[in-house]
Amino acid sequence: MTAKAVDQHLPARRQSAHDPGPPQSCDPGRPWPLGATLRDGGVNFAVYSSIADQVVVCLFDSTGTREVRQVALPCRTDGVWHGFVPGLRAGCRYGLRVHGPYDPSRGLRCNPHKLLLDPYARAIDRPLRGAAWQYAYKLGSAERDLRMDTVNNAAGAGKCLVVDPAFDWEGDERPRIPMEDTVCYEMHVRGFTMQMPEVPSGLRGTFSGLATQPVIDHLKGLGVTSVELLPVQAFNDERRLIDMGLGNYWGYNTVGFFAPEPRYCAGNDFNDFRRMVKALHKAGLEVILDVVYNHTCEGNNLGPTLCFKGIDNPSYYRLTENRHHYLDFTGTGNTVDASHPATLRLIMDSLRYWVEEMHVDGFRFDLAPAISRNGAGAYEQRSPFLSAVAQDPVLRQVKLIAEPWDIGDGGYQVGGFPVGWSEWNGRYRDTMRDYWRGVDGSLPEFAARLCGSADIYGPAGRRPSAGVNMITVHDGFTLHDLVSYNDKHNEENEEENRDGESHNRSWNCGAEGPTDDPEVLALRERQKRNFIATLFVSRGVPLLLAGDEMSRTQGGNNNAYCQDNPVSWLDWSEERRSDPLLAFTQAMLRLRAELPVLCHNEWLSGEEDENGHRDVSWFSVWGLPMTQEEWDNPAVRCVGALLDGRVAAARPGLSVLLLFNATPEPVVFTLPGRNVAPGEWTVRVDTARGYFEAEAGEQVAAGSKFTLESRAMALLTQVPSDPEPEPEPEAEPDEEDTETPQQEGPANAKPA
Repeated sequence: MTAKAVDQHLPARRQSAHDPGPPQSCDPGRPWPLGATLRDGGVNFAVYSSIADQVVVCLFDSTGTREVRQVALPCRTDGVWHGFVPGLRAGCRYGLRVHGPYDPSRGLRCNPHKLLLDPYARAIDRPLRGAAWQYAYKLGSAERDLRMDTVNNAAGAGKCLVVDPAFDWEGDERPRIPMEDTVCYEMHVRGFTMQMPEVPSGLRGTFSGLATQPVIDHLKGLGVTSVELLPVQAFNDERRLIDMGLGNYWGYNTVGFFAPEPRYCAGNDFNDFRRMVKALHKAGLEVILDVVYNHTCEGNNLGPTLCFKGIDNPSYYRLTENRHHYLDFTGTGNTVDASHPATLRLIMDSLRYWVEEMHVDGFRFDLAPAISRNGAGAYEQRSPFLSAVAQDPVLRQVKLIAEPWDIGDGGYQVGGFPVGWSEWNGRYRDTMRDYWRGVDGSLPEFAARLCGSADIYGPAGRRPSAGVNMITVHDGFTLHDLVSYNDKHNEENEEENRDGESHNRSWNCGAEGPTDDPEVLALRERQKRNFIATLFVSRGVPLLLAGDEMSRTQGGNNNAYCQDNPVSWLDWSEERRSDPLLAFTQAMLRLRAELPVLCHNEWLSGEEDENGHRDVSWFSVWGLPMTQEEWDNPAVRCVGALLDGRVAAARPGLSVLLLFNATPEPVVFTLPGRNVAPGEWTVRVDTARGYFEAEAGEQVAAGSKFTLESRAMALLTQVPSDPEPEPEPEAEPDEEDTETPQQEGPANAKPA
């Protein structure tokens, strides 16, 4: 294409000192790597578009407001437009104009009047906030998106930055924590430090804020191993939220798959992310990113155009049969087409970049089935994305965690991901909530989830570490709100409380929201301890939501995605720091680390080994093996589980006895007899009373009675040993004494 032909496609320009003039030519450059790359005294640009007639790089001054030069990329190789511009340096601001067909009815949305972000941009110069300039069609037109908007939006658009990849990592090494020893801590970069007084005010809400010693001290003191950060890739605030005075706080609205979110970069320096990773690694903490490759911020056909839509809409997105609209497996208006070779390459290049250049330790994939669908739109383990990941030598070295559901057909895939992947176990969350609020018939599944969900992950040859167990996460109630509200209270989201999940499996313990009733408050505290203790004694990988250890509340808001304010920020007041739940959570994590039997990455069988030991034995309140009738009785909500510390030879340790009572009345347990577990048991946790150090714990003899208060659990430890043979009975017992007692179902604990 000639320069004259290119100029004919440019938007009409006002004659001013800011007019960069017609596009200039440049050297051919190289088609690889994609993006803007420093080399040989200049910058090589490479942009994929299979539908473009021409791609123009627009260069801006240091303020990002004055367009000073346009350069037409002269060559096209296998769909990649490329060129080399000598003299450019790191820090250069640029954007793209893509010339080509604008025909939304056929899925084509090129509009050279709109400045676009480079999909491979390593940095973006400003936060993106929804506004009219982001739309490629004429807002308010009766023709809607069918009518191109011809207003040049360069002044307000975000600009890409050419970056120097050099960074002194000072010998940074990954902690490489085994999955079975991992304890994830889901946190928000901004919300974690915004109210933390020990963090300098200029660093609060930034990556550097998370790298400060007070934050590290809290994380290490808590006992977690890996921080899982809500999205940190550059995202856009929806115009609707901006108009209401809100914003996309969570960040699940990404557009820059390589660029750290500018609002989290202290001093607007994208290396701020690297400094955070280096500091956390030095403290032995891993960094896992929550990544959103399933959709982008560009929404449906009436959404904005910031990048992919205007570059190559049919390649990047799944379109309906008529090509005008978008297939939506995500609930956001669009779905990224990870089965397309160019899009798959973008995702894989992005993942490797965050591992190799940014040193992250793993990823949690938002709505993972959406990017794991084949060309026909069906989820399968041999989809292009999952196949590419399986053979990638870089990604096989880091943690891969799927959120295993989307809203499309066949989108619920808990247990459906391949070997090598872990998954958020949504069935664990639902079951534990049901059990502790007293739902009939929840005990059998409670036992299965407690033991690592072998029924879900075992058939495919996966281990307990395939399941990431959680009680609460960012999406939904906090732990405190889970035991304080029956209903969501999302009025502050300005959607008339229609948003957010309505079926939360929560229980307010007798009063909705704040109360002064001492009985209700005491029950809520016990329920929080029950959930925390259950999470950390369960096999699998535990995930703790940041702030739950200090009873963080969102006032009943279970969808605080748009609340960038104290509703979502962690409260670091003295009242919260002195919450007894913090010390309890720390103690539970210490216990988990002390007791290998809780972290074994093998399935519990309940069968005797060659030494006559069982890895797990289940007991009724009578101290006798659970009968099938008791398992099947929907009113039974009490059980004991004995985990024998001798069975796993690789990591032997103390035996653990777990006692659970989800009824509204105290229960007297008979501990397993000396023929099963001889010796003294030490009470380490009783959620009705708290936790106890080993030397201070109550001693309880095998076969003796132990009273467990209503809605409580206990953890006891014992040095395992083989029992002495019991003497033969002198006489047969009377016939009436030989019947095995059955555990009767106590009064139902009905959820409110």
